[in-house]
Amino acid sequence: MNVSEVMTRQVVIASPDDTIQQAAGRMAELDTGALPVGENDRLVGMVTDRDIAIRAVAQGKGPDAKVRDVMTPEIRYCFEDESIDDVVRNMGDNKVRRLPVMSRDKRLVGIVSLGDVALYGDSAQADAAVSAVSVPGGPGDQTG
Repeated sequence: MNVSEVMTRQVVIASPDDTIQQAAGRMAELDTGALPVGENDRLVGMVTDRDIAIRAVAQGKGPDAKVRDVMTPEIRYCFEDESIDDVVRNMGDNKVRRLPVMSRDKRLVGIVSLGDVALYGDSAQADAAVSAVSVPGGPGDQTG
């Protein structure tokens, strides 16, 4: 099964110039913990609820701080034609719970989460990925 079969296709994108309050409001409306960040038709980062808590609120930044100041600029992503097995392994290796999904011409076409895999894919794959993602540290640790 390919990622395109389980991903969420309707993706809301934040701008780096949005405030963190705007981004948090969109996350609340969508009931999600992450938004891709785009600028000039390019994906430039991801902002998560954890980014807002750790890189903004904990450091005394107010609600008018910009997304660009708290987002994670290193973008990990997958391609829509990749197998779920490969993507789940990638999520576990990088300790991330969500990945933007790109077409082969590098256009954002969706987002895939561990929840998508658990809901529509193989629950054993999702269990393995959750275990790997839940180990502290590693490249996906956004505390630094």
